[in-house]
Amino acid sequence: MIYLLLIAFFVLLISNIPIAFTLLFSSSIFLHEWGMISPGILPNKVFNGINSFPYLAVPFFILAGQLMNKTGITTRLVKFADIVIGKIHGGLAQANILSSIIFAGLTGSGVADTSAVGSILIPAMTEQGFDKDYSAAVTAASSVIGPIIPPSVLMVIYANIVGISVGDLFVAGFIPGVLIGLGLMILAYYFAKRDNHPRRTEAVSTKEVLLTTKDALLAILMPVIIIGGIVGGIFTPTEAAAVAVAYALFVGFFIFRSLKLSDLPSALLESVKTTGTILIIIACAAIFGWALTILRVPSLLAAAITGVTQNPLIVLLFINILLLFVGMIMEIGAAVIILAPILAPLVAQLGIDPLHFAIIMVVNLNIGLATPPLGVCLFVAAPIAKTTLERVSRAILPFLAVEIAVLFLLTYWPKLVLFLPNLLGYGR
Repeated sequence: MIYLLLIAFFVLLISNIPIAFTLLFSSSIFLHEWGMISPGILPNKVFNGINSFPYLAVPFFILAGQLMNKTGITTRLVKFADIVIGKIHGGLAQANILSSIIFAGLTGSGVADTSAVGSILIPAMTEQGFDKDYSAAVTAASSVIGPIIPPSVLMVIYANIVGISVGDLFVAGFIPGVLIGLGLMILAYYFAKRDNHPRRTEAVSTKEVLLTTKDALLAILMPVIIIGGIVGGIFTPTEAAAVAVAYALFVGFFIFRSLKLSDLPSALLESVKTTGTILIIIACAAIFGWALTILRVPSLLAAAITGVTQNPLIVLLFINILLLFVGMIMEIGAAVIILAPILAPLVAQLGIDPLHFAIIMVVNLNIGLATPPLGVCLFVAAPIAKTTLERVSRAILPFLAVEIAVLFLLTYWPKLVLFLPNLLGYGR
């Protein structure tokens, strides 16, 4: 019967059926054949899939990101990044990557990063003389940092499913996100030296530096307040998300004074659309997960892997290869909901720290956002750069190689992931 479930899933997936309905329909076909369909069972399971208080953080974090976008913070952050790093070889490419690192702390979304930062920097880079395929590739590659540096909706989902601390997971995401950014900057520096890319040469006045830095610091404070509040026990992750919304409203209305009441309906509408999409996927994935549990897939997969080897290093290699493939073809939220309950218990049996593995999985799947053929960030960046998906896919390959190298560094050097959480009392 497992073949029926998997065949139905992959047939629907390659038929371009939305992932939520692919999960629901394939599960329903299997459950019908299994004889476990009753009038109220599917609605009940769908509801229970999202009937969890921590999921309230999802719409709040999304709304906070929307509000910060409405304040025009993206332009301010890009200007700040250019002042800080624009004179280094690579110029705007370096500023692009630094903007993504900072922007990650506001939206937690790779697609939002690609759209917001890309709409400003891709045209600016091409105007300065950067190749448009390269400009799109840099933007898409750096955007994967968005869901790694907190706040991250994906981390909220993972923590809720597996039962680990959202605060610990948020803290653990900082170093991996920064490492990916540094790796991309080093590669951009190499390309700049090799291809003689332009960089900023004009001086910036002290007044402009101070004003730009003040605006940027107001944005950077948001993730600091969120993480500090959660780790300090001042509020829960859900409450932290609500605080983020309040902070975004305060900064937009009273500090920048660029947020208008007329902006709120569109911000709320976009937040509702994004939240609805995420929660429908979570709800339908709950049905699919139930079907996998009936078929004992988690225990069968664990037995299959441990039957080959019980060496944690080799098991992590297998899992990384699996997740890199899954990240290319499946929406990452759905991938976490389906695979985390299967893989997390397996690695726990082998003595791998659950927080370490959580970061491995989050980083791995996020790389899929920029990986051909179905990386969502590529689909967003290519039209902005007025080029084709195929050309951007070729240009991004060296950047993906760097990100995968960082992934394996994080996989086999767990202290990089656990340093900050341990510093703040994780595991005590």
